This record gives sequence, C-alpha cells and structure tokens, in this order.
Amino acid sequence: MTRVLVVDDSATMRGLVRMMLAKDPEITVVGEAGDAQEARAKIKALNPDVVTLDIEMPGMNGLDFLDKIMALRPMPVVIVSTLTEKGASATVRALAAGAFDCFPKPASIAAVRDDATLARIVRAAGRSSVRRGPVAAPAIAALARGGTPGGLIAIGASTGGVETLLRVIGGFPADCPPTVIVQHMPALFTASFADRLNRFCPPQVEEARSGTILKPGHVYLAPGGEQHMEVVGATMPRIRLYEGPTVSGHRPSVDVLFRSVARLGRPAVGVLLTGMGADGAAGLLEMRQAGARTIGQDEATSVVYGMPAVAHSLGAVERQLPVQRIAASVMEMAA
Repeated sequence: MTRVLVVDDSATMRGLVRMMLAKDPEITVVGEAGDAQEARAKIKALNPDVVTLDIEMPGMNGLDFLDKIMALRPMPVVIVSTLTEKGASATVRALAAGAFDCFPKPASIAAVRDDATLARIVRAAGRSSVRRGPVAAPAIAALARGGTPGGLIAIGASTGGVETLLRVIGGFPADCPPTVIVQHMPALFTASFADRLNRFCPPQVEEARSGTILKPGHVYLAPGGEQHMEVVGATMPRIRLYEGPTVSGHRPSVDVLFRSVARLGRPAVGVLLTGMGADGAAGLLEMRQAGARTIGQDEATSVVYGMPAVAHSLGAVERQLPVQRIAASVMEMAA
C-alpha cells in the first residue's frame, strides 16, 4: 500500500486529488495539509511514502518546501501544478530539484472522473528506489571533440528525465553534434524546460520547430502535446513535426524519433534514459541494428528503471552506464 500526504492550500483541490488517488486500491491518503508548516508536521507524524505538492501556497511556497524535503528528508514528491506559463516554469524547477514527476491540476470533478494518470504516477513514485537531494547546476564540460561529420545524437527520457537531462546535456561541450530529445511532459512545460537547459548547459537548447535544419552545437527538444518529432533528409537532416496517434502510449514518442534516426543511415548515438514503460526500447534496437552506437541508463541511477530496462532486455543497449558517465561516453562514441 502506498501511503500519500496531499498538500494544497485549496480544500477543493485536495478533495479532487483524493478522488483521483482513490481509483487505485493500492493507494491510501493518510493525511492532508494546507501549507508547508502543516505538511512538515504531518510528514513527521505520518511518515508517508509519497507527497503530492502544490507549488503556489501561502507562507513558504512549494519550491522552497521541496528544497527542504530533499535536503532533510528525501522522499518521492509529485508536483500537482497549474497549467500556466508561470506554473510550468516553477514545475520544471521543481523537477530539476528532484521531484519525481508532475501532473496538471484538474479543472473540475468531470475532468478527474475517468483519469487514472495521477494514481499511476503516485504508485510508481512509491515504488521508486532513488532518493536524492537537489542537483547542482551542471559543470561546464571541458571535452575536446573532433566529431563525426554528419553525425547526430538522439535521446529519449520520461519520469526523472528533467534532472537527468540537466546532468547529461550539462556535460556536453558547446560544439556537440546536433542533438534531438524527446522528454515526456505536458505541452506547456517543454518550452520552460528548453529554456532551463539553455541557461545551464553549454550548447544552444531550443524547443524544436518543424523544418529546422540540424546544426552542431544545438539541442532540439520535442514540444509536448499533439505532435511526434522525427529527423528526415539524408543529405541535410531537419526536424519534422507531425500529428498522429500515440505510439508506445506517447505523443511525442521516443520510438518515433529513434526509428527516424535509424532510417537516415548516418553516424548516430542513441541514448535511453530513466522512465516508466517501454517507449524508445524498440526504436533504440532499430538504431543499433542500423549501425548506431547506443547507451542505456543503469538501474542504480534511474528514477524509474523502465524504458532502459526494456531496451537492455531486447539487446538494444551497447553500453549501460550511470548518469554521471553518459555525457563523456556519448562524446567518445560520437567522435
């Protein structure tokens, strides 16, 4: 049984979160709190497995409270955030600080009636094995790279990917090969995440746009929402965004991106990071079969050892590595 403390200054929202979590018989809400002070006391008294946390609260805000949780009593925290530009930016900061995952606040009772997503996230959080404090800003990489002309890097990530990608891309040099990323997150969040990566990492990072020609020293993050991202054009690789049904349960899908890179027939490195499910595993196998080099994050440093575990079981992973060794290994493979 996963024991949950729900923290939100709105009694109505706490009730909606309870309703969503009640869909899973393996989850029980052991308490509620309306602010950080009350939450701190109830964490001590109830010792929950997971905390759902609002960011905008009176007194100490959710971000400051999250920092204290991760520093003093690390535990899985799921951010339940408003889908606004301000809320998205704050949520990305929370994920970078070690929050397990995020979920957009529901607008009404009707919106939660058939939605079991939050319960699935909370259950996975309760089973996660990684407990970490805030991650410092990545160190600027001092990697010399000759580079393979025409080569590129493709990366897929899901739960735990924000913190992990900050560490990986933070280890890339400013002149890294063109890099394309699919990170599972809500549509409004990807622009804020691209901006955060751009501020803290040596390469130029931007949210991908259809038709953009891939350039060295640039990292392109797939927009969340209704479109898949693939790389097309053997002579001059460029980004293509298109609408379509979900693939491997996601849109954008890591499998779609990896398969498009495999079809290019160019030197490439595929990297599959932490995340629930199996998206990207089959695509990484296709990349390896097409001659690409491949890396999977190891279990010890994955927030959720799902996607890279499936890829490893399929024989798609050439090297299985802890997160702190991935950036240097990608540059070595790409050289």
